[in-house]
Amino acid sequence: MNRTMLLLPILGLSALLAVAQSKAPKSLDIYVIDVEGGNAVLFVAPSGESMLVDTGNGGDGAVRDAGRIMAAVKDASVKQIDHLIITHYHNDHIGGLSELATRVSIKEFIDHGANTQPGPNIDPVLQRYSELYSHAKHMIAKPGDKIAIAGLDWRIVASDGEVLKTPLPGAGAPNPYCANFKPADVPQTEDDHSVGSFVTFGKFRTIILGDLTLNRQYDLMCPNNRLGSVDLDLLARHGNLNSDLLVYPLHPRAAIMNNGTRKGAPPEAMKVLFSSPALLDIWQMHFSLLSGQEYTVPGMFIANSFDEPLIAMPVAPTAPPPQGQQAPSAPQHNGTAYYFKVSALPDGTFTVTNSRNGFSKTYKAERTRTD
Repeated sequence: MNRTMLLLPILGLSALLAVAQSKAPKSLDIYVIDVEGGNAVLFVAPSGESMLVDTGNGGDGAVRDAGRIMAAVKDASVKQIDHLIITHYHNDHIGGLSELATRVSIKEFIDHGANTQPGPNIDPVLQRYSELYSHAKHMIAKPGDKIAIAGLDWRIVASDGEVLKTPLPGAGAPNPYCANFKPADVPQTEDDHSVGSFVTFGKFRTIILGDLTLNRQYDLMCPNNRLGSVDLDLLARHGNLNSDLLVYPLHPRAAIMNNGTRKGAPPEAMKVLFSSPALLDIWQMHFSLLSGQEYTVPGMFIANSFDEPLIAMPVAPTAPPPQGQQAPSAPQHNGTAYYFKVSALPDGTFTVTNSRNGFSKTYKAERTRTD
């Protein structure tokens, strides 16, 4: 047999393999960044288009947190921030913006509109913010708006104290967990005005709601579930208040909590998460003193352990300060900070990786979805 004839099938198979590899689905990558109990989450669509949600802390933490965000930007091979959502105007969500803007170009700014909690600490930050968006594209988000990002369906479901009124496609079923909740009669804060997003990539779905309060969560999810279900819950409010009326009907298979060592993951919130019907795993940014070992997750699911050396991790949870009093400031954690990276495929499969220890877990696509 001619040697050339023998080579033809091999060359043909090689060509087919090359085509198959070139057509392998690209992932949506999500970096949940450690900003010490603040918030900063970078989304990178398969097209390379980027969305950053919040910019971490200001003050003494601004340089630190901007550096951590830039480390994720570099890892993602992103050259600019195409879209930036500021969920609300609290220092742990917008404080790092001015420093970050000196390091990377930001093309579009998205927020809920005017600040509802002016004060001497935040006013200069917002003055700088207005200067930045005056030289770029600026959008005031409303529930129901879509953010144009190639390959993603990015929908605003809450903003400026209002929530989505029309259910998303496939959603709208009655929410049985609303029955026992009574909205609290309290003044609205910036938390109530948080910009909340529902993100779809093929069959993969996730949600990020900033610090949306329980009252606004109730408005969004009751009496009917307007959102349907998600695969991954990027937990609201730093894991402080996880309401069953939000978490349970969403049926997340995994959740990531942007908590700090003294902020988030108290026992009552962890009980809700651990009893969620479909939730397989909780990934925590930090070991939390508020939960202790009694209510925490295995160490392989925690990105950062603690901000100061301990002989042993405390078993019992630490009691929070009395209502109306602030907890003492956590020691500055300026050493190596680790993040979670999520890689999601359009079939609904996604993998979460802990950058501290390399531990990763893949959540296979579900054959059927129920809302």
